[in-house]
Amino acid sequence: MSQPATLSWFARHEIRLFWRDWIAMLTAGKRKRESLIGVMAIAFLIFVHLLAHYLVSPLAQDGVLLDKTTMIFVTASVFLYCTMMISQAMESVTRAFYARSDLDLILSSPISARRIFTVRILAIAVATVLLTTILAGPFINAFAYIDGPRWLAGYGVIFGLAGLCTAFAVLLTVGLFRTLGPKRTRLISQVVSAVIGAAFVIGIQAAAILSTGNLSRFSFLGSERIVDTVPPLTSWVWWPAYAAAGDIPTLLSLIGVGLAALALTILLCAKNFGDHVVAASGVAFESSTNRPRLSAFRQGSVKRTLRRKEWTLLRRDPWLMSQTLMQILYLFPPALLLWRNFGDSVGPLVILTPVLVMASGQLAGGLAWLAVSGEDAPDLMSSAPVSARMIMGAKIEAVLGSVLIVVLPLLAALALASLKLAAITAAGIVVSACSATMIQIWFRAQAKRSDFRRRQTSSRLATLAEALSSIFWASAAALIAAAFFTYAAATAFLAVLTLVCAWAVRPRRTADA
Repeated sequence: MSQPATLSWFARHEIRLFWRDWIAMLTAGKRKRESLIGVMAIAFLIFVHLLAHYLVSPLAQDGVLLDKTTMIFVTASVFLYCTMMISQAMESVTRAFYARSDLDLILSSPISARRIFTVRILAIAVATVLLTTILAGPFINAFAYIDGPRWLAGYGVIFGLAGLCTAFAVLLTVGLFRTLGPKRTRLISQVVSAVIGAAFVIGIQAAAILSTGNLSRFSFLGSERIVDTVPPLTSWVWWPAYAAAGDIPTLLSLIGVGLAALALTILLCAKNFGDHVVAASGVAFESSTNRPRLSAFRQGSVKRTLRRKEWTLLRRDPWLMSQTLMQILYLFPPALLLWRNFGDSVGPLVILTPVLVMASGQLAGGLAWLAVSGEDAPDLMSSAPVSARMIMGAKIEAVLGSVLIVVLPLLAALALASLKLAAITAAGIVVSACSATMIQIWFRAQAKRSDFRRRQTSSRLATLAEALSSIFWASAAALIAAAFFTYAAATAFLAVLTLVCAWAVRPRRTADA
């Protein structure tokens, strides 16, 4: 049993909080689901390992030759995981500033703040390692099974890079905090986190579009132009790839650099971390207690007032940026493809239709959850002299209006290239967004907006129905755009069948409301 206020004692506290948060996220707070989650986790691990083996087999069956092409793909994969780790670590640091409800109590106790935040920074690094291991582990195991155990060094690469990425994320977030102040850092750090997380994938796709005219990043990375442009194999650029392939001296150097960077960051930032948290808490308290500025009352219909209320709440949500910005950023490659092929054949633009329809459905589902299940004042709304139908109609209009604001510029540009394709895409967007919104309404359950990350666990039927609906409507729109009307009708039927099944199994309390 460790003594109170020691590093090991705080580590046990962080592990307990981390474990409870993950269990709550996976089970939605329902303990009876834990055994089911365990079975599903085992099934998921088996599936992803089989999938990784299927994808890796053609590449590693005859042995992996560490030529330039292989090193490019390995280095690109490593860099992709680095951007993901930095994004995850930045979000964790930001939430440590603004969303940890126990920090005021801990900071008021007679213990060292340096110890607390040393453990918390280490906890962010450990969480980053675990998340990356879940995603990259199956591919590392597949390479090790087919080509030899040397590829197990990939786990060491994850460990070393997690230290570097966590150190960079902490320094960047603290730098933003000191430069911009606590009031602006929450929004800016969410934007920077989302941009870093999506930048590499979007950048590779953008380069592929500009180079080859399509979205295939694999053909771009393996092209002769890239192979001839990259540095020679003796360059330090390939050190992570060599380390992942089992070069022990390089691997140990990478781990040492990662641990040294993390230790230096803790030494520089842990002491003043508590001051930043107190400042962030003060901003949150000030924003919640200050009276808003008085403005002239704007007259309008009840429906217009309700829509304005929903848009205001969506705009004020403190974590909405990180929750939806990633989906919006992934619309950039389709927009670039549209610009690249503007004035040429409409054929390559057909790929934009399923991308836009799918993204719109997912975005509408998230916004609908915030508007419907994340309502902050349900009792006040239910006691208002307004019908429930009118309130729900305003929520639907606010969600659909927000989605259209995002996709309207792309639809306008697409209309200039092909009015028919733009009309098909617009119809698919409306149907997909409406379907996702209705599913969230059917399965609505009162929750806090802070539970947005766990919304998928509130009803797995709703999550599955929303995903299938978006996929089927995106496929149907793409098939219509490609003039395969018979297959499009069959896919649209599956989408409608998904909605009918979702309506049939919806909670009765929702149906009777």
